[in-house]
Amino acid sequence: MTTANVTPLLHSVKQWRLECLGTTSLSSNQTTEMLHTRFSSWTPTENKSLNEQLFQERIRLISHWFDMWTDKQRKQFLHRILLKCSTSQLKFAGKWFIENTPVVKVDFTTLLPRFISLYIFSFLSPKELCAAAQVNWHWKFLTEQDCLWIPKCIRFGWFLPYSPAQNEYSAWKQHYIACATHLGGFTPRETTETYEALNGPETENEEQKERVHEKWLQKVIRERLALRKKKLLKTRPPWLSGTQSSKFFKPGFQPYLSQTLHGLVVSPEALLLMKKTASSNYMLSEQVSKEVKSVPSISLVTEKDVVLASLKSLPKRKNVAGSDCYPVLPHKHLLTVSQRYANMAYLLQPRLVLISSQVPAYEMIVHSVKPGVIPLVYEHHGTTLENLFYYVEKELDSRTAKSIGIVSNGDSRGIDLLQGYRISTKNLLHPEVREFWKKLGSCVTSQQEGGYVDIFLPLAASEAGIELLSQLSRLTGVFFRTPTGIVTGSYQHILSEWLGNEKDNLPPFLYFTEEKLQIWLRLTELLEDTLKTVRKHVRPSLYDLQMKMTDRIIGQIVFDAMNWSEVQDNQEIVKALSDGLIELSRGHYDNPLEFLSCFLFKKNNKNKELTRQVFLTECNPEASVGASIKSGKLQENTPEKRERFARELLISEKNYVHVLETIRDVYTKPLKAALASNRPILSYANVQIIFSDILDILQLNRWFLAQLTQRLKEWSPASNLGDIFIKFGQQLQPYTNFFNNYAVILKTIDQCRETIPLFRAFLKRHDKTVITGMRSLQELLLCLSKRFEEYIVLLYALRLHTPTEHTDREDLTSAIKQIHQYKGYIDQLKQNGGRDDQILTTQRLIQGCPQLLKASRYLIRTQDVAQLRCCSEKVGAPFRLYEHTHDLSLFLFNDILVLSRRSISHKSFEWSVKVTHQFLEVVTLHQLFVEDIPESKYIKNAFLLQGPRHQWICSTEEADKFPWLSALQRTIICNIEENGSSF
Repeated sequence: MTTANVTPLLHSVKQWRLECLGTTSLSSNQTTEMLHTRFSSWTPTENKSLNEQLFQERIRLISHWFDMWTDKQRKQFLHRILLKCSTSQLKFAGKWFIENTPVVKVDFTTLLPRFISLYIFSFLSPKELCAAAQVNWHWKFLTEQDCLWIPKCIRFGWFLPYSPAQNEYSAWKQHYIACATHLGGFTPRETTETYEALNGPETENEEQKERVHEKWLQKVIRERLALRKKKLLKTRPPWLSGTQSSKFFKPGFQPYLSQTLHGLVVSPEALLLMKKTASSNYMLSEQVSKEVKSVPSISLVTEKDVVLASLKSLPKRKNVAGSDCYPVLPHKHLLTVSQRYANMAYLLQPRLVLISSQVPAYEMIVHSVKPGVIPLVYEHHGTTLENLFYYVEKELDSRTAKSIGIVSNGDSRGIDLLQGYRISTKNLLHPEVREFWKKLGSCVTSQQEGGYVDIFLPLAASEAGIELLSQLSRLTGVFFRTPTGIVTGSYQHILSEWLGNEKDNLPPFLYFTEEKLQIWLRLTELLEDTLKTVRKHVRPSLYDLQMKMTDRIIGQIVFDAMNWSEVQDNQEIVKALSDGLIELSRGHYDNPLEFLSCFLFKKNNKNKELTRQVFLTECNPEASVGASIKSGKLQENTPEKRERFARELLISEKNYVHVLETIRDVYTKPLKAALASNRPILSYANVQIIFSDILDILQLNRWFLAQLTQRLKEWSPASNLGDIFIKFGQQLQPYTNFFNNYAVILKTIDQCRETIPLFRAFLKRHDKTVITGMRSLQELLLCLSKRFEEYIVLLYALRLHTPTEHTDREDLTSAIKQIHQYKGYIDQLKQNGGRDDQILTTQRLIQGCPQLLKASRYLIRTQDVAQLRCCSEKVGAPFRLYEHTHDLSLFLFNDILVLSRRSISHKSFEWSVKVTHQFLEVVTLHQLFVEDIPESKYIKNAFLLQGPRHQWICSTEEADKFPWLSALQRTIICNIEENGSSF
């Protein structure tokens, strides 16, 4: 082919393309620049808009062809297109199919989380689980999990005689199949006896001890039953016959209520059943009594027992004397035979619920307990397992409970039953824990009779909890029920499905009222949220406070046993203590103090008696005398000891002056400098009120320190110190000013801290720093009042080691007397200040109260009483009736008696109450007459208060009457003796 032939061909192709695009003929150069094309796709690459237009036209063309094709042609086309696609394009197509194609069939176990799939499978019966295991290998793996088969085995009392290994698979399913196939399943007691997996092999001595213990328990039960029969016979009314014959009460007679039977525990349902009976005449026929006698379980209980025991459920009411009494039960409230059967069941087999005091708002749980259930609230702190079982035994009173519930804190792995007793698989075999659960299991009826122990913790939600339940069942022979913990939230697991229980009858509703329990559950959620915030903010402060208190206690113990020099010299003690604490931190010990004492005892094998020496400035004067006075002998080397105490006095005075200088340098100088620089933190008046007296005291004690320093430089056995103390005691006017203004100083500090942010920031920056010895300004001010007590201790020590013939002996005695008198003056000021605050608090408490604050007046006693009114004074005193009118509060001062009317208001859904006092009258004691009212059938613990215008008949508790009247009479006599000349 020649060149001339090729050129027209190319020209014709380009011309055809231009005609197809609808453009005019261009030159070859312009065509090359503007339209670069691909011969294979016939698509321009540089003109994007033209490219997109051509692409859309071709899509419409192919779509038009696709619509006209048959189904077979369409499939062939799709097959060819998919073959030409790359991997990313095929993934895109697959994702599109997944999102847009509806799923017809899918395995839910492959989509849902495993725990939800197991929860769904838990509703299947064993037969249905075995059928589901044949679907595929994945279903077989899920349906043979132990968490599905453990509840089904435990429900029939089938327990594995061993603990499955970590990698062992479907052990509980095989055990269920073996027990169901061969009918060889054991009850929990039989399992324990057969395998002894938990208890281990017992020796002959242990078996003999258990037999003796069982015989002793049977003997105690027989003795208590015999004693109860005797009491019932003694309290029988004389007009009733000894048999259950057809007798009835005469009209107008009321059965005698013996207080000896108040200890009976009876269900309140007995009262409800009695009230429902509407027959006008309840006579017990001979046939009814025979039917009652024919029942073996209640043959020992008479009709009288039912009536008297049912009275226990009636609400008590207070008479005017304040004692308890029961409402009279008319003869129409006798029980029918069916009602007595129901009440006997509650009498003989009640339900018991143990409620820990650590549970939030446990008072609401107590109030939500159903009638017929015995609530037992126990203290979480300070109670032992032995004491807890004693309380259980006391409440049951030789009876067996139909079921026992335990409401306490814990989690799915253990029970926080008591402080220091977290019940888990680790400590269940401890002798004390093991013995407690054995005894508790003996208080519950057998499983055949419907006996259970219900633990309100989701132990069934974890493998450790399931293991704990299994061990408890094998140990006690009783079936344990717990929530499965499916419901989340604070204590919401209680309302979830329970292990081994039917769905329609939840154990919580056997013990508690449903509505009140729901309210408590909602309240605990709020409490938990609040406590989280409170703990977050309060824990650092409490931790710091705990550390400070611990440091002070340890320091006090150390310094009570030895002085500072011995503490510095005894490096061996410090090393031994540090070694013991390090060893204690390495392991977990149940009793850390016992381990530490044993460690120190082993560390020091020598038996040395530590001589108790006193750190003088931290103890009382009697302690400073030491062992020498108690033995009646002075120690040797008296001059040397006298010099040592004199130098200790000098060191103590230096420390005290350093405290005063700290107050001056840290607080006074910066505040005065701020005033001088026209940037005041406090006003000049407030600075003067707080610090002026302290600066005068600093000047006085610096002079006293200079005198002591000069005297000790020239010290000799004949030197004196008493004359310096006498001169010091004659210049205590700055201290007098300070203590007179002490309350004003503290009030000014508190007021300025609350109202002046700059002063609050100033105190926050300077309080509790290294310079102040980790003390605040108020704590530094307390050192001034404690200083005189230290002076007395030091003077006692100096006089102790000063010979009788020494010239300083008389001066020291005079100085001790002088400092004692001034310390008494300080104590009196403190007492008066506290009394004034108490009077002001009482005055604010009583609404409408007049001014009570007065010199030499103080509050002695407060007493709450009930005001009574005599119905008729014409009747003789022993037969007078009284009625309660108001509640009063009596405030006894040394010269007056203030009476106020007390009222108590309650708020909905709150336990706290609001007590308000309304002023009634003030009576001076010399015008008050007190008379005791003799006790009668209608009034007890009453007395009469006669004033110049009114009289009040008051009644109080029996334990408060004598102390109150005694204090009132003594105060009246003292007031009359003090003011006898003016009356």
